[in-house]
Amino acid sequence: MKFGVLVFPGSNCDYDTYNVAAKVLGADATMLWHASTDLEGCDAILVPGGFAYGDYLRTGAIAKFAPIMQPVKQFAASGGLVLGICNGFQILAEAGLLPGALMRNAGLNYVCKQVYLRTETTDSPFTHGLAKGEVLKMPVGHMEGNYFCDADTLAELNRQDRIAFRYATPAGEINATANPNGSLENIAGILSEGRNVLGMMPHPDRSSETLLGSADGLKLFRSMAESLAVAAR
Repeated sequence: MKFGVLVFPGSNCDYDTYNVAAKVLGADATMLWHASTDLEGCDAILVPGGFAYGDYLRTGAIAKFAPIMQPVKQFAASGGLVLGICNGFQILAEAGLLPGALMRNAGLNYVCKQVYLRTETTDSPFTHGLAKGEVLKMPVGHMEGNYFCDADTLAELNRQDRIAFRYATPAGEINATANPNGSLENIAGILSEGRNVLGMMPHPDRSSETLLGSADGLKLFRSMAESLAVAAR
């Protein structure tokens, strides 16, 4: 299996993400430059965190026009796995691969700290290796992580079991004190209708080795790898 990590001007978690795929997971991985239109035969696409194009206009607003995004859209439409982390989530939302928008944090401050996530669904290639209700520890680092969507979209996300993660307390309780950015219903990650695209604000790439304070993020990458292995049989 082969993972492709997108690289935009301003990406700053591209090597973190590549390190997890290539060094920690031990998979084949490559960097995909924003000006390219070639996904190089990758089986999964990782859209890393950072500040694509300097986050000018608004987060992800310019990156969605990058040449590489056209084949990514086609790849996702055909069922390919796409994981967007932090700025990657913002880009996927702007590109229409995920519903809703990421707005300024409720406190209008940049938030960088460890948070806890409760696993809301295991029905996806990214979370099937987790247990429903399992709490994961991961860091966040963002200014625009406040997830918002209209009432109809929210109802659809809940009805279709497409909310992947919610911000929670270490004990798994969902409340305002556990919400670092004001996200609607404590939403930390959502799935596409086809369940093959996941966007999340917390960083599994920065929590895939114990020396970083948590290796919980590796569970998502392992789930992806296992899903790809099963699909290849």
